[in-house]
Amino acid sequence: MIEQAGEESVFRNRNLVEPDTIIDRDRIVGRDDQLRTVVSNLRKVLNENRPPNLLLYGPAGTGKSLIFDAVARQIRDISKNRGYEFGTLRINCQNLRSLDEAVYALVREAAHDLNEEIGVARHGVSTSTKYDRLYDLLDEGYDSVVFVLDEIDLLLGRRSSSSEPAYSDLIYQLSRASIESIDIQVSVAALTNDPEFMNNLDARAESSFNPRDIPFSDYDANQLQEILRNREDAFIQDALSEDVIPLTSAFAAQSHGDARKAIDLLRKAGDVANENGDLTVTENHVREAQEDVETDRSLKLVEGLTTQKKISLYATAAVAEFGKSGSTTASSRVAFPVYQFLTDVLDADGRTRETFNNYVREVGTYGQLDHERKSLGGKQGGGMYLMYEFKRDPGEIKKRLEQDERIADLSHHEDGLKRVIQAQKRNFAEN
Repeated sequence: MIEQAGEESVFRNRNLVEPDTIIDRDRIVGRDDQLRTVVSNLRKVLNENRPPNLLLYGPAGTGKSLIFDAVARQIRDISKNRGYEFGTLRINCQNLRSLDEAVYALVREAAHDLNEEIGVARHGVSTSTKYDRLYDLLDEGYDSVVFVLDEIDLLLGRRSSSSEPAYSDLIYQLSRASIESIDIQVSVAALTNDPEFMNNLDARAESSFNPRDIPFSDYDANQLQEILRNREDAFIQDALSEDVIPLTSAFAAQSHGDARKAIDLLRKAGDVANENGDLTVTENHVREAQEDVETDRSLKLVEGLTTQKKISLYATAAVAEFGKSGSTTASSRVAFPVYQFLTDVLDADGRTRETFNNYVREVGTYGQLDHERKSLGGKQGGGMYLMYEFKRDPGEIKKRLEQDERIADLSHHEDGLKRVIQAQKRNFAEN
């Protein structure tokens, strides 16, 4: 069965429909102006000059990373053949919570690129020490480097000595590195979806960064079709029925012209065909893949939660699921004792009631639930509590959380979980 499954596939080269694959320049569509601008600025490296700082901004999936990475790769190859060491160090700031984490991520990227030891501890070491290690690595391994800060606007962790967002300090320090700290040429390329990003930088960072702006607009449906046509050779000959690419691009055009989503959807349609044992991708496969995409998109952030936040959400979802038939609500007064039960089952550290509620409220910002503050009135000595209401099936959220190996253990304790919930609900007199 394994050998058969490996032989029969609609794909010839599946990597071509991976959204983050760095592609050849001739596959880039509808971005001639942006491509020329990036080439014009980065090619200064070939004359051993420092490229200017760049700000690439526009909606998600409009080619910012694609174009920059494609050009940078070619510049690096040409430079290497000439004996000049040019590199790019990329970090995605979405999951970085502080300036210190961002600097460490850059140290890690540089060490990996140069096949060197990281050489500095992640914790218990000052940010200044991490900067020193970063600059040592750069001096040892490069003649010129560009820091690529993807989704830079999401690096919001505050510095201890200032109210400015962490990205202001990071951009200020990196854009001045070749002036104050190291001998090689250093540039910064910041990528963001926020066209107002520069307005949020402090004056020092704005003056030091002073980038060349490269705006990116949404793709239209025709451009999305051309993008997908340029990756059609990812599939075996005649694997795509005539309506597949037009329908895929139409779905993506409805999502604000996001090419990454278009490519992702086309790949998933191929996967659906493979799972069904079909050697032709049809409209039905695209529609089934689109349904999966809609589900995955709304739950994607849930998968990235910390274990404590997952346990908190799991407890709250369980209270809603095992409450009254068809209920989508859960009281914090019931959910918190259930959370305590689950932490005991998992032998995990417990948090306070306040921290638990903060975790669950935070999930609300991801579009999973709402909360309302309510009064106990004369019950249990008065006071306030939170009533959470899920925007989607709480059972579906539980199942998604159970994909985490540690959380999956909770599915074996469902009977005990139900008993705890019912006991707590009776105690709270909700039924």
